[in-house]
Amino acid sequence: MKKSKKLFDKNKVLFLKNNNQQVIVLFGLITLICIFFDFNLQNSNLTIPFIITTLVSSAITLIGIPQLKKIKVKQVIREEGPKNHFIKQGTPTMGGIFFIPIGIIISNILYFNTQDYKVVLTLSVLIIFFMFIGLIDDLLSLKKQFNTGLNSNQKIILQLIISLIFIIFCASNGYINNSIQIENRTFNIGNLIYPLGVFVLLAESNSANLTDGLDGLLSGCSVIIFAGLSITILIENSINNTGLSQLCIVMAGACMGFLFLNKYPAKLFMGDSGSLAIGASMGGIALISNNLWSLLIMGGILFAESISVIIQVTIFKISKKLQGKGYKFFLMTPLHHHFELKGNNEIRIVSSFWLVTLLLVISNLIFFIKD
Repeated sequence: MKKSKKLFDKNKVLFLKNNNQQVIVLFGLITLICIFFDFNLQNSNLTIPFIITTLVSSAITLIGIPQLKKIKVKQVIREEGPKNHFIKQGTPTMGGIFFIPIGIIISNILYFNTQDYKVVLTLSVLIIFFMFIGLIDDLLSLKKQFNTGLNSNQKIILQLIISLIFIIFCASNGYINNSIQIENRTFNIGNLIYPLGVFVLLAESNSANLTDGLDGLLSGCSVIIFAGLSITILIENSINNTGLSQLCIVMAGACMGFLFLNKYPAKLFMGDSGSLAIGASMGGIALISNNLWSLLIMGGILFAESISVIIQVTIFKISKKLQGKGYKFFLMTPLHHHFELKGNNEIRIVSSFWLVTLLLVISNLIFFIKD
C-alpha cells in the first residue's frame, strides 16, 4: 500500500513538472513567434508588449490571490460536474478582475493619442462591461453559495444590451462596415451586420465561458488565439488596424501572465469576469478587423465546446419527447468533461486542446501568408 502511494505521489510530481514545462514552452513559443514577425513584418511591434504584459499580469495576479483569500472569494463547484472537481472547492476565483484590466490599461497607454486610439478605447469599454457582467455573476454565485449567479435569461439580456450598443456605435462611427470577408470572397450583408455582430459577441463570450472548465484550458487557448489574431491583422496590413494587433498581443500577454497561476493545480480561477471579457474581446476585435472567418478557424476549440452543449441538449430533449426518456450523446458537456469521464488526465486534455488550437492558428496563418 505504501509502495503504491509513493508511486502515485511520484507520478503526480511528474505531471506537475510536465505542466510547468508546457506553460514555459508556450510562453517561449509565442515569444519566438513575436520576434520572428517583428523582424519580418513592417510596423510589427509584438515582442516587448507581450513580455511586459505577461510579467505585469503575473505579478498583479500573484499579489491579488492573498486578497481574494482574505475576503473569502472562493469557487463553488457545481454538484452535477465531474466528482474529481470537488477537490478544487475553495480555490480563489474572480481572477479576471486582475488580468483583464492589465491588458486594457497597457493597450490604452501604448495607443494613447494615436489614430487608432478611439477604436482601442471603444473595444476597451466593451471588454470592461462584459467583465462587469461576469463580476456580477461571480458575486451572486458567491452570495448564493451556488455555481450559478445570474440566471441564463438575465445574463443574455445584459450581454444583448451591451452588444447592441457596441454594434450601433461602431457602425455609426465607421469602425465596422456591411461587408464580411470569408476566405477570398467579400459579401455585402447590409443591415444584417447588426444581428450578426450581436450574435458573434454573445456566441464568443458564452463559448469562452463554457471552455473555462479545466485548469489553464481557456487561458492557454486564449494566449494562442489572441497571438494568432494579432499576426493575422498585421499580415493583412489593413489601414488603421495596427492598434487592434497591439491590443491582441497585449491581451495574449495578460492571459499568459494569468496562466502561470491558473495552470494545474490552479491557484486561482478567472471566473465569469475573465471568461466573458475574453470572449467579448475576441468577437469585438474580429468584427472591427473583419476577421470573423479567421476567428472561427482559430477558435475551433471554443466552437466545439459550445456545439457539444447544443448537441447534448437537443438530442436529450428530442429523445425525451419522442421516447419518454432523454438520451445523451456525450458522457457530459462541455466537451472537455466528456474526455475527463473517458478517463483522460486533466493536464493531457488541456495540453491537447492547446495543441489543436495552435495547429488551427498555424493553418489560418499559412492561408494568409499564401495569399
